[in-house]
Amino acid sequence: MSSSSSGAVAPGVPSVRSSDNRKDDRTEVDLDALSEFFAAALHREGISPQAEASLTLLDPSEIAQLKQQYLDGDGSATDVLSFPMDGAICPEESAGGSSTWMVGDLLLCPQVAATQAPEHAGNLEDELALLVIHGTLHLLGWDHAEKEERVQMWQRERELFEELQGTPERNPWSEEDYHRAAGNSQTDKAGGLGT
Repeated sequence: MSSSSSGAVAPGVPSVRSSDNRKDDRTEVDLDALSEFFAAALHREGISPQAEASLTLLDPSEIAQLKQQYLDGDGSATDVLSFPMDGAICPEESAGGSSTWMVGDLLLCPQVAATQAPEHAGNLEDELALLVIHGTLHLLGWDHAEKEERVQMWQRERELFEELQGTPERNPWSEEDYHRAAGNSQTDKAGGLGT
């Protein structure tokens, strides 16, 4: 697929720049709908409409290379990578200004998501929604390296998922699923630990 860009710009929500950089993967994804979902997740987390974020779809080989380069990964593909940039609060905005800032970059691999969906969220649509929520929370500073953090992050994921998507076809928040995924993926967030 060729690189195409779009931007989710709904009134009152952050702007999401999106692109599909896949060359080999033919997994069907509605990039505009996924971008709008990402913008809605950011909005639900209190991110200002002046904020921007990016969403990029990648082939397994490309996301594996980035995982290895930035996260000391093992060279295997992963489902999502989050790269926080300016953070959740713009310094100018907290001082009363209204500057635009970049929350961060979210990279998704639809082919990996499609492979793991039946044993995780149940179907591709729910899996992609969950990965966007998961990545959004990482961009905003959430982590799950420790069990207490994981419990809190999963609770927020559930709340956001139910608000924005409904109920997933399958419960992806089980300890068994977590330990199975942890064996397949070392990290999913720049500077963070564990899936």
